[in-house]
Amino acid sequence: MTDQILTLKEVAQYLKLTEKTAYRLAAEKKFPGFKVGGSWRFKMSDLEAWIEEQKSKK
Repeated sequence: MTDQILTLKEVAQYLKLTEKTAYRLAAEKKFPGFKVGGSWRFKMSDLEAWIEEQKSKK
């Protein structure tokens, strides 16, 4: 399995958001993530699919 797992900080940097905004969006289930021991984690492939889905919405 080669799917990369990102932390909240890494996702915020990747999407060019503040960590607070990334946390809020994850908590509101606006983009895909899951908690491990109380900390948010994100699969890169899920984020990329979410980005493509957002691009197709108009």
